[in-house]
Amino acid sequence: MTDHNDDMLEDIFAQARAVASTPSDDLMARVLAGAVPPTPPVISAPPTSVGKRLLDMLGGWPAVSGLVTATFAGVWIGVAPPASIQDYTAAYFGDEVSVSIFNDDAVFATGDLTDG
Repeated sequence: MTDHNDDMLEDIFAQARAVASTPSDDLMARVLAGAVPPTPPVISAPPTSVGKRLLDMLGGWPAVSGLVTATFAGVWIGVAPPASIQDYTAAYFGDEVSVSIFNDDAVFATGDLTDG
């Protein structure tokens, strides 16, 4: 039974080899008519605004957000330093100097708003 199947397969393969493998001109014309020509790559224009160029130069939004966070932390520590930093600066520089940003006559200096 396998010899008969093998002979049949060999006959089918021989017939397939005998057929010309080149497509007809009509088929090639239809395929090429439906083909889309390749489009050239789109080259984007460089950023024109100064803010966009500065943002790109700094590294984008993640880098800028880190810089803003570090700036706010530095301002916060500069305005209201912890006691350990005041002790360190007093020991390192000598005398501690305290500067009030409010006038003595201001409501904030008297503590009226914070006493409850």
